[in-house]
Amino acid sequence: MRKTILLTGATDGIGLETAKRLTKLGHTLLLHGRNETKLAQAKQSLITLNQQAQIETYIADLSNLAEVANLAELIKQQHNNIDVLINNAGIYTTPTPITSSGHDVRFVVNTLAPYVLTERLLPLFNNTGRVINLSSAAQASVNLDALTGEQKLTDSAAYAQSKLAITMWTFYLAQQQESRFPTFIAVNPASFLGSKMVKQAYGMAGKDISIGAEVLERAALSETFKGITGKYFDNDVSDWVRPHPDALNQEKNQALINVLQQITQQVI
Repeated sequence: MRKTILLTGATDGIGLETAKRLTKLGHTLLLHGRNETKLAQAKQSLITLNQQAQIETYIADLSNLAEVANLAELIKQQHNNIDVLINNAGIYTTPTPITSSGHDVRFVVNTLAPYVLTERLLPLFNNTGRVINLSSAAQASVNLDALTGEQKLTDSAAYAQSKLAITMWTFYLAQQQESRFPTFIAVNPASFLGSKMVKQAYGMAGKDISIGAEVLERAALSETFKGITGKYFDNDVSDWVRPHPDALNQEKNQALINVLQQITQQVI
């Protein structure tokens, strides 16, 4: 059955490779990117794989939460249902790490933007829906002062904390939804894949990105992921594993959510 799948960060790396796999299977794709030219090129490359492909493109800068909110509203205007949301877009290093609102861009793009997008699109999911959040093997306890922009972090610290933060709110929303829709899954697609991010951060080619795309395809469509919510899949070991202890701490999860909501209310 054809599914409607929203994929962020779809213009290169794991995102584009995942889009290629989903296009070949004939699913309707809502592709997000922040560069109009690259987004158009990605769409054209996918159509060459499947002339009947149903592909829509959406432009938004995920470092700007107002644009994220507008993206969600546009999708809601054009669609009554989404089957799968893959929050893939992420950032490790940038020459401008602080946004105009005074927040760390790594937290904004990796944690806050997917949270805002997911929250606003929840009404479009039914009880078979899935939200797949890109986590990482690199995780570190979240400094809430850094999240609010009151303390500066190195690239590696900000990335690791932002990836734990998205894992934490994945678990939190899964608990809040309980048996209702959709299911929430955090996925480490595999360490040191050959994405642009890894090349920029570590100066290495990295492993075949198809490793990450394959697990995202399975998380989106496979029966083995069906109905599993509030769990963490580590593709480095190809199995479900216990997450960082903070993701299982209800008080820490609630404190994180409080800050996320506070920031979004201030910025949007």
